[in-house]
Amino acid sequence: MAKITAQMVKELRQATDAPMMDCKKALVEADGDMEKARAILRDKGIAKAAKKGDRVAAEGLIDVIVSDDFKSGTIVEINSETDFVSKNERFQNLVRETTQYIHNSDFSNIDEVLNGEYGNSTFGEYFSEVVAKIGEKIVARRFEKVSSDVVNGYVHSNGRVGVLIALETDKPEELRKLAKDIAMHAAAMRPMVISYKDFSPQFVEEEIKGRIEAIKKENEELARLGKPLKNIPQYISRQQLTDEVIEEAKEKIKEELKAEGKPEKIWDKIIPGKLERFISDNTTLDKELALLSQNYVLDDSLTVEKAIEKEAKRVGATYAKLVGYVRFEVGEGIEKKEAPSFAEEVAAQAGI
Repeated sequence: MAKITAQMVKELRQATDAPMMDCKKALVEADGDMEKARAILRDKGIAKAAKKGDRVAAEGLIDVIVSDDFKSGTIVEINSETDFVSKNERFQNLVRETTQYIHNSDFSNIDEVLNGEYGNSTFGEYFSEVVAKIGEKIVARRFEKVSSDVVNGYVHSNGRVGVLIALETDKPEELRKLAKDIAMHAAAMRPMVISYKDFSPQFVEEEIKGRIEAIKKENEELARLGKPLKNIPQYISRQQLTDEVIEEAKEKIKEELKAEGKPEKIWDKIIPGKLERFISDNTTLDKELALLSQNYVLDDSLTVEKAIEKEAKRVGATYAKLVGYVRFEVGEGIEKKEAPSFAEEVAAQAGI
């Protein structure tokens, strides 16, 4: 049997960050073979991670990489159990390595990533080695890749929100900054879709019912306080404003103008403004959740759609279309377990 020296234990510990006694036991089991000892520790690390399987990893970081030519981008979410670990340099490096690895490959899902070749093994094995050193459940949750004429992205300073934006245009270099600015806008304003056309009819129908009820309740309180009531919209999305609906609104406006005694010869000057107000009042869902319909944070006199048109015109682009949008926020959609109360913890330990 090979003699296990203190130097060997120290070397293995430095390479793996595993506890000293675990390193010594692994070297004894491997008969002094350093690589075998590392494999033993890696396997034990995997086993320890498996025991953490019932824990919820809902913290972590978002990372974004954009290619040097701004033609493609990758966004990745890696989850940890605690916010404390997400501030760990080793965890941050793992997130960056994972994003870079995915960005430089053609994987379509996380399983492919973890089974991909990496050094002398797989990326999954390397990932597990690092996780074992960190000592907390860590999950590579999801990623998306985007490519177009121009792609740019943004990660908020806390690393919890990231966005990728893709534009089709004949002036890609001139519109790189615009794509970055729109990504920053989306990080703050949390749009659900690019356009109102992307909402499902069922979603719009469910939303309008809830919003009308909410306004009715709000109006009850406003009436009690003697304040002006809010208009209850008939619709909430441009998707609902068919040609028939618009024509009906025009006729109603004409009836109102007639009742007010306004001369018919000036109706053409009044109707467009009133119709624009009607559309504005009945597209609240679009303004909140459709990116192109939101008021642009850098110039709230414009929608994002109008801001794109304005900047495209300024740089001499004949066209500019927003075709890709991805927004990740750490932990969204993950059901977190509620922490037990102190009384519940005591009862559990006492077997009550």
